[in-house]
Amino acid sequence: MVGVKKSNWLARIAIVLTLLFFYVPIVFLIVFSFNDSRSLTVWQGFSLRWYKAMLQDKELIEAVKNTVLIAGIATVVSTFIGTITAIGLSKSKRIIKDIILTVNDLPILNPEIVTAIGMMLFFSTFTISKGFITLLIAHITFCIPYVILSVLPKLRSLDPNIAEAALDLGATPWQTLKKVIVPEIWGGIIAGALIAFTMSFDDFVISYFSTGSGVKNISIMFYTMTKRINPTINALSTIMVVVITATLLVINLIPLLKNRGNKEKTVEGY
Repeated sequence: MVGVKKSNWLARIAIVLTLLFFYVPIVFLIVFSFNDSRSLTVWQGFSLRWYKAMLQDKELIEAVKNTVLIAGIATVVSTFIGTITAIGLSKSKRIIKDIILTVNDLPILNPEIVTAIGMMLFFSTFTISKGFITLLIAHITFCIPYVILSVLPKLRSLDPNIAEAALDLGATPWQTLKKVIVPEIWGGIIAGALIAFTMSFDDFVISYFSTGSGVKNISIMFYTMTKRINPTINALSTIMVVVITATLLVINLIPLLKNRGNKEKTVEGY
């Protein structure tokens, strides 16, 4: 019993240390985003000057716009293609499914630098001028596998008789897809979309090798800003942390509120 209690305490300490390792730097970043000094380590008073400087930095604002636009388009397109592909794979022969899934896993298992160089060589071979479009194509390409892997488990747990019953009752394939299959796998689609958005929003290596003509996203912008001391990095990072945290809270609260509403309706029905 003593050994078990000791191991429990060690596990708790390890968890606490791990959480501190991850979150203390974020807290440090947020605090120093309000620092009045250019120093990233010495506090010299509260100020919003770096938030003001961030809003006045046209290049930085353009990078934010590019990031959000590319991540948004890449998420929508990759979610649609990935979901349709996953549904098609669920109805395919085993050998076809295994081959496609093996190919699908390659971009995930490969180091990002390999995928990035492959993209760069592809665009160079076909003499495609690198810029916004090539950056968007690259993001869509590496987001699709994550969507497929998120949707497939939901399809495996789906009763195949549901779709067949809908078709037997006169529903068209499109109606079956829209009103029967998609609602059942909606959780996997949302999860895939969130992963795709996060991967696109956060990507640096593939973006760096796929862009050109002065088109930058936030990751590339951060890379260029680290070469010189620029506290606006802290300000922008703080805003990103707040937005992501708020989004996660909303995503987690909506199902809870829905379940609570359903329980209240059930109680009222009785």
